[in-house]
Amino acid sequence: MDDQKSLSEVEKLKTALHNAELPSDLHEKAQQQIERIDLALKYGGNLSQLDITTKYIDWITHLPWNKKSEDILDIDKAKQVLDQNHYGLAKIKERILEFLSVLIVQRHTLKTDVFHAPTLFFVGLAGTGKTTLAISVAEALGRKFVRIPFGGLSSALDLRGQSKTSMEAEPGMIIRAIRRAQTKNPVILLDELDRITPESRASIMGVLIELLDANQNANFSDYFLDYPFDLSQVLFIATANNTNSISTAVMDRLEVIQMPSYTDEEKIAIAKKYVLPHLLKETGLDEENLRIEDSVWPKITRPMGFDAGIRSLERTVEGIVRKVSFKIVSGVGQSFTITENNIKEYL
Repeated sequence: MDDQKSLSEVEKLKTALHNAELPSDLHEKAQQQIERIDLALKYGGNLSQLDITTKYIDWITHLPWNKKSEDILDIDKAKQVLDQNHYGLAKIKERILEFLSVLIVQRHTLKTDVFHAPTLFFVGLAGTGKTTLAISVAEALGRKFVRIPFGGLSSALDLRGQSKTSMEAEPGMIIRAIRRAQTKNPVILLDELDRITPESRASIMGVLIELLDANQNANFSDYFLDYPFDLSQVLFIATANNTNSISTAVMDRLEVIQMPSYTDEEKIAIAKKYVLPHLLKETGLDEENLRIEDSVWPKITRPMGFDAGIRSLERTVEGIVRKVSFKIVSGVGQSFTITENNIKEYL
């Protein structure tokens, strides 16, 4: 990069900073960085510093420092969303509606956007609906939804970011989630808290305490930003298969909601009412293209023995839809009925 091009890049940084809505002291700090780079380049400075500053300015100017979505505070709409997306689970739905009711009361009486209540923590076996319930909470409130997977997380720096001393450095998963959401008040799912690697568990639990504590998360510190970001309006929801490896201090900030295993009857109802219609719609098929006889559903539900959740069931139905799609494209026909006589052909 020649000197003229370098100076042109600096001008772009100045323009980006000028057009961004930032906290005033952060704006001033970033402006000083650009001026230092500008001066250094005029005297033959290191171009790698320009790359680092460019990356930093890109991040701070694309974060939603002041942007948030307006909450839908309608308990009837929330009930409708939960019933539409989930079969059964009456007690869990009731608990979520109580949780949202507290948010509504606080908003009307305390006139605050910060929600004071323990974080919902869905605990249960794989496929029992933990993630989809979190998505439904976001949908009911009209908030953006972002998932952060904790499976195999090996360092607290994955959450908190790295200091901007090299081109490889970047913000942590929390700030990256906020950028993806483009609002400062999304629902962020902290998924599979029990799957953190043992050697990094203590340090990651420390970051979790900061995230979930209303007295601390208004000034969350990401090492890359080197400036506090307000997470107080984020609605965190957590999930895990079990709570054995989660620290007491973190558990104190969570409200455990135990997810039940589904019976075969419940799974058949879910498959008929939710899974199959969703997969048909997603594929571009309809009920005329694929019909499954009632007598076949038990074989589809339990092809390989008992499964507490519905993930295996979803995969099985998806396989059936895929095979029917192939038959339609191959010119075999347009309408197929799965019966006890031909089910083996589709499983």
